[in-house]
Amino acid sequence: MKKIVLFTFIISTVVFSQDDLKEKEKALKASTDITFEANKELANNDFIDAEVNYRRAISKSNDNTAAPYNLGNAYYNEESFSEAFGRFKQAGELTSEKPVKHKAFHNMGNVFMKNKEYAKAVEAYKEALRNDPSDEETRYNLALAKELLKKDKNNQNKDDNKENQDQEEKKDKNQDQQDQGDNEDENKGDPKNEEKDKESNEGDKGEQEKEENKKGDGDEKKEEKKQPEQGDQQQQKQPRPNQLSQQQIKNLLEAMQNEEKKVKEKMDAQKVKGVKTKNVKDW
Repeated sequence: MKKIVLFTFIISTVVFSQDDLKEKEKALKASTDITFEANKELANNDFIDAEVNYRRAISKSNDNTAAPYNLGNAYYNEESFSEAFGRFKQAGELTSEKPVKHKAFHNMGNVFMKNKEYAKAVEAYKEALRNDPSDEETRYNLALAKELLKKDKNNQNKDDNKENQDQEEKKDKNQDQQDQGDNEDENKGDPKNEEKDKESNEGDKGEQEKEENKKGDGDEKKEEKKQPEQGDQQQQKQPRPNQLSQQQIKNLLEAMQNEEKKVKEKMDAQKVKGVKTKNVKDW
């Protein structure tokens, strides 16, 4: 069973006495007078004194919405947009009058436009038109803010798409490098690939040696072909170790002839003397 919770609201009415009202009126008058002095100082380009008096006027009375609004305008002209926004907002919250609210939100929209916060500017201008739909200047600013907001979103989408594309390209590039590194590691650790690379290297080395041997054989054949010719020339100049020269043969023949001549002469001499007998011993 659901428990029913009852909320009790206490409605009370704040009643101001005659003295309180007089004090409020007195404070408002003093604040207004100070605001008037600040306006004159601002007109004379005395921003410092004007700022001081606007702050004094604001501290005197919360009912004086002109003081924060005018101070906001002074900050805006000095391009102190943050301070200007705070004072415009203060004026819009303090007043219940639509014309003042309209001006306050209109100027807040201008501050947002200066800061290129187009979405917030659109909302501020819309609030200003709710308090005064007849202001064509506010309507124009609203249309301009919408156009700039649309353009800003399109540019943002383009930047986001470009950034995403760059990230994807970078990711793909890193993936390709990683895949390439993985393939190199796999090929390096695979015995088949190592054997294949070894065979390929040996094949290349064998082809190179074969080519060199072929070249060397050709050089040897040339050398062999050249050597017999050189050998023949050497044989004509120098005899072989086991072969007699022509002069040696001639000398040998002459010696043999002389020896035969001596033998013949000896035999002829023996024929002249007679036959020589052996010595026999008698018994």
